Amino acid sequence: MTRIIISGGGTGGHIFPAIAIANALKAIEPDIEILFIGAKGRMEMEKVPAAGFKIQGLWISGFQRRVTLKNLSFPFKVISSLIMADRILAKFKPDAVIGVGGYASGPTLRIAVRRKIPALIQEQNSYPGITNKLLGGKVDKICVAYEGMERFFPAGKIILTGNPVRQDIITPGNKTEALEHFQLNKEKKVVLIIGGSLGAGTINKSVLHYLYHQDEQDNFQLLWQTGKYHYNLIKSNQKILNREDVHIHPFIDRMDLAYTAADIIVSRAGAIAISELCIIGKPVILIPSPNVAEDHQTKNAEALKRKSAALMLKDQDAVEKLFGLVKSLAADNGLQNDLSKHIKTMAFPESASVIAEETMKLIRKKE
Repeated sequence: MTRIIISGGGTGGHIFPAIAIANALKAIEPDIEILFIGAKGRMEMEKVPAAGFKIQGLWISGFQRRVTLKNLSFPFKVISSLIMADRILAKFKPDAVIGVGGYASGPTLRIAVRRKIPALIQEQNSYPGITNKLLGGKVDKICVAYEGMERFFPAGKIILTGNPVRQDIITPGNKTEALEHFQLNKEKKVVLIIGGSLGAGTINKSVLHYLYHQDEQDNFQLLWQTGKYHYNLIKSNQKILNREDVHIHPFIDRMDLAYTAADIIVSRAGAIAISELCIIGKPVILIPSPNVAEDHQTKNAEALKRKSAALMLKDQDAVEKLFGLVKSLAADNGLQNDLSKHIKTMAFPESASVIAEETMKLIRKKE
């Protein structure tokens, strides 16, 4: 029986692709044994078992870039996680290890390399983090989502696979069903506003600024995911109460239907969000978050902008300029069609299956 360890997590952007890879591996070999390694206290410890897979946790967290007492424990966490990862690998005896990014991925891959176990990195961003750059020369394969990654990794190890996304995103929904689900007006275009599950403060402020300075209703309506932390305050705002063209949700469970309903999408530029948007193929305005390591969201967005696959707006300009851009895009069908056509060329709907097959190739090669 084949045994595989998948390590990483911390955010849904790492966890859900990892689960997609695990399911793709089971599609190849139904009896395969898969163990996840995550970080104790992080969301993977809940989400992975809910998806039907076993997981073990390491005592590990990120190094804070500012001076903080939390950094005093960081060296001890690294040593502890390396020891624990070594014990897990020694007991489980995996045939291959996959690192998907996140705190637990680094220690697990280091031990896999030390034990000469076939190892593969799934790098989601157009600009990799420090851990993956350090490990890139030591692992066997690196699955990437963007072209030009030879700047960071050995060219012979790179495979362009894209990022795995949820299965329900890949199969488009029914437009009529989607509009009815959210009680949207069939006569108006839909602008979908998403800032991640927790919401994005700048994007929410941009929408509120637009609503406060709007003299008359435009020929589009908003489907707005505010994030749970912002929802109650926004919902009670007098400018929003009883408006038929603004549909507010703290969190959208049926993102497949939200994407189907949308004519234009405003989003942050996280790696998995972009991978989903490429598959959806709708006109997109990206507002990269400035509060992420290595400013990788800006680099992700620029990779699409260079190919005329998305419009990009800096976070600092969003409040004043976002809805001017939305209005001009909503009025320009030619630009909408061009953006849609170009972003679709960057989609990788079979990403999880390709990564799973590359992992099995590493195992067969060693045998």
